[in-house]
Amino acid sequence: MAIVKNLGRTLSQLLQSLGCGCQTSIVPVRCIGVSPRQVTSDASFHSVSFSDTDHPRVLITGGLGQLGVGLAKLLRKRFGKNNVILSDIRKPPDDVFYNGPFIYSDILDYKNLREIVVNNRITWLFHYSALLSAVGEANVPLARAVNITGLHNILDIAAEHSLRLFVPSTIGAFGPTSPRNPTPDLCIQRPRTIYGVSKVHAELMGEYYHYRYGLDFRCLRYPGIISADSQPGGGTTDYAVQIFHDAIKSGKFQCNLKSDTRLPMMYIDDCLKATLDVMEAPAASLSMRTYNISAMSFSPEELVQEVKKHIPELQVTYNVDAVRQSIADSWPMNFDDSNARRDWGWKHDFDLSELVTTMFNILGSDSRVARIN
Repeated sequence: MAIVKNLGRTLSQLLQSLGCGCQTSIVPVRCIGVSPRQVTSDASFHSVSFSDTDHPRVLITGGLGQLGVGLAKLLRKRFGKNNVILSDIRKPPDDVFYNGPFIYSDILDYKNLREIVVNNRITWLFHYSALLSAVGEANVPLARAVNITGLHNILDIAAEHSLRLFVPSTIGAFGPTSPRNPTPDLCIQRPRTIYGVSKVHAELMGEYYHYRYGLDFRCLRYPGIISADSQPGGGTTDYAVQIFHDAIKSGKFQCNLKSDTRLPMMYIDDCLKATLDVMEAPAASLSMRTYNISAMSFSPEELVQEVKKHIPELQVTYNVDAVRQSIADSWPMNFDDSNARRDWGWKHDFDLSELVTTMFNILGSDSRVARIN
């Protein structure tokens, strides 16, 4: 025992002689998955500056969802095909697989994620893996695992490897006690869905990692996103995508929300542009880490009237889904996105008329719409 004490005393003196005499404590980060991680209490993580390199190296999780494929196309045009890696747990279709790097990635497997980041020298990470509102309510345990546990893995890896991290949030992050018209960036939230709760959790955890560890976390609250590139994915606002497919295929559409349910919406090109804009914005210009963004706000009836300008004989019925309606009634009617417009110059390009025309131009070129026209 005397030898051990002497060795300990000698080692302590040696360490003090080599430095300032301060001892670095280790703060254990909550262990998720298969690999324990530790972060030093004085750690400081910062994103790589790209002034000295050509382009960021990008990983997109949940890449086969509504936004991932479109974002990959945009980023590959900007940064080069091989600098943007799509990932998912599903097998990609041929047009996705052969248009750029694609790998299998399970966000619940920490070790797998860490290997991907290290082996591919990732510097930017877009985290799109999530179960949406209506689907999440149907399977709360799975939504909790994917939306919360998966997020924890992403945050820890992003902090450990000094990534610039983007995590989308949503209109669903607000609740029935939030101001609805308009809804500001900072207000009471209290969502009533597991999807909304998990997104509030993501906003707060991301901001915590930013202030605690210096993680370059950036987040946008998306409105309902309308896209011709993918099928509806189980979200409450997906009626605004389904109407185009049904109108073209059969000329009949059944809406699962009340005709006067007003929600903020956006065309996908505006959404992807906003996402890239906020990721490229200088950190000094960001007065906050989570922003509202919006382009328009409309009800199902207003959308129907605009669609009928292209397909006048469209037949519409309303079969209200109680779950989706209760979710929509708790969400914002309009977003106040003045902070995004002021801080980093956010500006949308598509209004409702342009959105509808663009959707039919893409979906209807060889279809019923083309024959009618």
